[in-house]
Amino acid sequence: MTPSPGKANPALGKAYPAPGHRVYNFSAGPATLPLSVLEKAREALLDFQGLGASVVEVSHRTPEFLALIEESLALLRELLAVPENYRILLLHGGGQLQFSMVPFNLIAYRPARKALYTDTGLFASRAVEIAARYGFVSVPWHSRETDYDRVPEIDPAEVDPEASYLHITSNNTVMGTCWHTFPDTGGVPLVADMTSEILSRTLDLRQFGLIYAGAQKNLAPAGLSMAIIREDLLGHALPETPKLMNYAVFAEDRHSMANTPSSFSVFMLRQMMDWVKEQGGVAALEQRNRDKAAILYRLLDESAFYRGFALPEHRAIMNVTFDLPDAGLLKRFLAEADGEGLMSLAGHHARGAVRASIYNAMPVEGVQALADFMTEFQRRHG
Repeated sequence: MTPSPGKANPALGKAYPAPGHRVYNFSAGPATLPLSVLEKAREALLDFQGLGASVVEVSHRTPEFLALIEESLALLRELLAVPENYRILLLHGGGQLQFSMVPFNLIAYRPARKALYTDTGLFASRAVEIAARYGFVSVPWHSRETDYDRVPEIDPAEVDPEASYLHITSNNTVMGTCWHTFPDTGGVPLVADMTSEILSRTLDLRQFGLIYAGAQKNLAPAGLSMAIIREDLLGHALPETPKLMNYAVFAEDRHSMANTPSSFSVFMLRQMMDWVKEQGGVAALEQRNRDKAAILYRLLDESAFYRGFALPEHRAIMNVTFDLPDAGLLKRFLAEADGEGLMSLAGHHARGAVRASIYNAMPVEGVQALADFMTEFQRRHG
């Protein structure tokens, strides 16, 4: 896949790809997807499994669609090495809906109705704000004073044993930090928002009571989310929990079929799981992801022109964040990158600067193209 800047578009004031060419899409989500998966989607949009109807038209109760869900769940269990005493749930919405579902379902797990949270950036802060509506929330660990350039260290002795759970955001997409090792929480269930890194590295799920992820980074298009929960944590929902926000309701049906699912996203999930397996599984993708990130971090470490946000020992693998010397150069960098087929490099609106999201489907050629552009831009303007 070789992006081409094509010809100038006067209406937009920038170049755009010629027909048949794809850009390298560094968007944080919805994120880039493998071309082979998109081609399968194109076929299924016209005819799903020879039924003569689109995948978005067939009933979610047909044998073909139920088989699709079962295959998706089986592949997820295999690829993530999910233990037998954990349930995989396919849910609605994105990761932010889980900010409410987690406390609805878990804050009453212990009588004190107390939850512990870490604040490591924008979405972690939002999770704290929402959870506080449903019980007592404490935030003993954060990195606000250092502008979220790191994740905090958690002393196991400081984990309140009366807490129902401890919540972390395992990868912080806005600032580009992540938990490389997960905290020891003793008997307190560890909950992790893994939206922006699910399937990017191997995990021992026995460390967690619950992990969850929105689909739009490494799983499927937006509109679907996934939770993997230890079975003993089911059945503790607050009385006021809405039906479709109760994990136990989805767990009652092996297809997570509490109501009509996001059928197209489920189809895409199945294709993505096939793709992950074809790549050699999660361990192979993890090595590839680390190699991709190293290309950009090596450049940042050697540069006095670009300034990375995250401390080296806390850097994320999925999201590489950095700034330029001034606002004028930043604007020029983003415009020129876009014209070269390097799309969606602008940082989150709450932070600005540059963010290169290099999820599983971003090929190493795309990362190298960005590194080459950065080197040339620095040569001309540094």
